[in-house]
Amino acid sequence: MLSAMHMPKHSFHRRHGAAIVGHHHSSPEHHVPTTRHERQQARHCRLFLRLLRAARQRAPRRLGHRIAYAQWLQALHRFNSHPFTRELWGQTWSFAHNGDLKLFDPNPNLYSPHGDTDSERAFCHLLSGLALRFETRPPRHVLFAALETLAGEIAAHGSFNFILSNGEPLFAHCSTELHVAVREYPFSVAQLIDCDLSIDFSKHNHLDDRIAVIATQPLTSSEAWARFAPGELKLFVNGLEAGSAPVRRQEWELEICC
Repeated sequence: MLSAMHMPKHSFHRRHGAAIVGHHHSSPEHHVPTTRHERQQARHCRLFLRLLRAARQRAPRRLGHRIAYAQWLQALHRFNSHPFTRELWGQTWSFAHNGDLKLFDPNPNLYSPHGDTDSERAFCHLLSGLALRFETRPPRHVLFAALETLAGEIAAHGSFNFILSNGEPLFAHCSTELHVAVREYPFSVAQLIDCDLSIDFSKHNHLDDRIAVIATQPLTSSEAWARFAPGELKLFVNGLEAGSAPVRRQEWELEICC
């Protein structure tokens, strides 16, 4: 699953970077994330282009973030470290945020930010809230409800568009703007909106691949993008929206014939 927190075109005059984190499953219980950062503008760096092309050596989940520096970060020449990663319930969770939270400075709890961005403070607040509620990872629908509550509380401080994943489910929350496009067979050629680049995804994906691309604004002009409703939280599993209902399991009865 591919997700990109995409900054609007008018922010291109600012300094940018690009980052990607891939969750590699060494075992069902352990997800090993790999994070890489580049200081180039996202549309020029090879890392971001590799993200868009969904290179053949891809992890099941990738979180991408185009980084926009706030003016005071430019003055200090600080590099934004999206996506952020932390461990919760024995698994590594990754988080990317696009927005601006005003007067959001909660007291550090179980998780403390390493830097001083509103994004990392929000991520730590989310994980602290989950850890205080649940000693172990809860069922998917219970986790969804808890995230929905916590995200609503944080969004009261400003725009809070984010994506969150541990390598299995991917949660995406819309505060102001968020869109999703699902790429699956038959794959087609996609034309990027903000630069002269087209990508033939049929050359970079297998027949059984399915990719959910989540971005603040649509990235391509040739794909169907669905807009989130403000305040909406969505859950994606294996590239498809899974919803918030409990997972239903079929029970089979085995009859032994003599």
